[in-house]
Amino acid sequence: MTPLHDGVDETYGAVYSRHMSALTKTTLYLPEAEYRLLKALARQQTRPAAELVREAIIEYAARHSGRRRPASLGIGRSGRGDLSEKAEELLAGLRSGA
Repeated sequence: MTPLHDGVDETYGAVYSRHMSALTKTTLYLPEAEYRLLKALARQQTRPAAELVREAIIEYAARHSGRRRPASLGIGRSGRGDLSEKAEELLAGLRSGA
């Protein structure tokens, strides 16, 4: 265990805070292109790259957890690919009784 002085690891100069105590440190190896993409997204969103990785893991786990979607999800599909572009026109047709 490295000595801490006021939340600073004097061996490595790392700063720890209370919220970090619930996290486990890990190492992640990424291809260079994916690393650059992660860093660019982090800069664009002004968020730490580690936060984006944690969020991505949570979203991936939710999608692949084996939980089924509710049967009602997507029940109102129109089958039309242009619905959002023609919404006003279609709604106007309903109002005029067409």
